[in-house]
Amino acid sequence: MAKKAVIMKGDGIGPEIVDGMLHVLKECNLQSELIHCEVGSEQWEKNGSKDKSYIPDSTMEQLEHVDACFKGPTTTIPIPNAPKSVAVSLRQKFELYSNIRPIKTFQRLTPDKNLDFVCFREATEGLYSGIEVQVSDDSAIAIRQITRSGCKRFVSASIDWAKKYNKKKLVAITKRNILKKTDGLFWNVIESQLKEFPEISLEEIYIDNMAQQMIVNPEQFNNSVLLSTNLFMDIISELASGIVGSIGLIYSANMGDSYAMFEAAHGSAPSFKGKNTVNPTATILAGAWMAEYLGETDIRNAIFSATDQVINDGKTVTFDIGGNATTTQMSEKIADIAKNDLRK
Repeated sequence: MAKKAVIMKGDGIGPEIVDGMLHVLKECNLQSELIHCEVGSEQWEKNGSKDKSYIPDSTMEQLEHVDACFKGPTTTIPIPNAPKSVAVSLRQKFELYSNIRPIKTFQRLTPDKNLDFVCFREATEGLYSGIEVQVSDDSAIAIRQITRSGCKRFVSASIDWAKKYNKKKLVAITKRNILKKTDGLFWNVIESQLKEFPEISLEEIYIDNMAQQMIVNPEQFNNSVLLSTNLFMDIISELASGIVGSIGLIYSANMGDSYAMFEAAHGSAPSFKGKNTVNPTATILAGAWMAEYLGETDIRNAIFSATDQVINDGKTVTFDIGGNATTTQMSEKIADIAKNDLRK
């Protein structure tokens, strides 16, 4: 029986890069059923800005009856009474506590660097819990919520990843010298759970030093799982994407115990909307990862191999990585190579 996934194209550049991804999956003969649904601030504004969420009820109903979903980039309007982001809403709704961003360089783009590690971000707690209080006209407080149960499931997932992909080290990013209670709890859970796996080493780096180390010597983190709380890893994974060459290359998944949401790591870039110039790589690779999650691993492998070939060849790539191809042209090139590979 074919598995099902909801596809949400999102805002800004979302529809065009998701269309590119869908073209690649179609050419690779994906067997899973894809159900298209609306989501995001553009449909919210179009429908009168009356809903309390950027996710229509009809979309949420579909999301509850599938195995996974794909979210194109969505815009979160930065005003107090606007809904919270689609990503945060879905992470909390489906308890997608692990935001995972593999970081790997492409030889042509960074010939002086060879990086291969993964960023694990706790995605339901921390400062993104959405607990804020207006104390007075001149003062507001945001609460950094860290729970032992939340830490346990997240740390367990990062250890599982390390075991599955033979990573030899966990690197915990904290600010435990200042945030003694919250990061203290996070660190305590890591130490406790890792005692059962002596083959995996553990290192702790404070967030400010981590930012420096990512610039000075990112290769030291190869073959490692980097893990941290919500805000810290949001920042570090963005920094890592810059080192790789472009945020347009970084794909991600949000995973829980029995559900997953796949997406590019970048935003909706409204100034590029409709220009057909943005890099589709992150979206295409996230879509390939979704195919693997849905049980179609051969498609994932073919798309990853084709994308690597296209980027390192450099002839059919977008402007951000040194080419002049359109989004459509790059997507079609990846699709052609992947399709032919699957036919062999």
